[in-house]
Amino acid sequence: MITMPGILRYPLSTEKTINQIGRNNIIAYIVDYRATKPQIKKEFEATFSVKVDSIRTATTASNRKKVFIKLSKGFKAEDIAKRLKLV
Repeated sequence: MITMPGILRYPLSTEKTINQIGRNNIIAYIVDYRATKPQIKKEFEATFSVKVDSIRTATTASNRKKVFIKLSKGFKAEDIAKRLKLV
């Protein structure tokens, strides 16, 4: 498996993604375009010491890869958002 340092680029902080944090325990991130879901999950779990439940991906019109990371029960997206200074 090819490892890519710095898969996670930056968190998204739009009104919609901030609402997802509290309502659905989801954090949105821009990631490296070549990254796979297992690579994203592994890096996110290692970086933030949490357990990821699921990942959804989408490609933006500007060819960026956007991911929605749902955390497992017992972990709060709000805690990560505070560490990232999103809320």
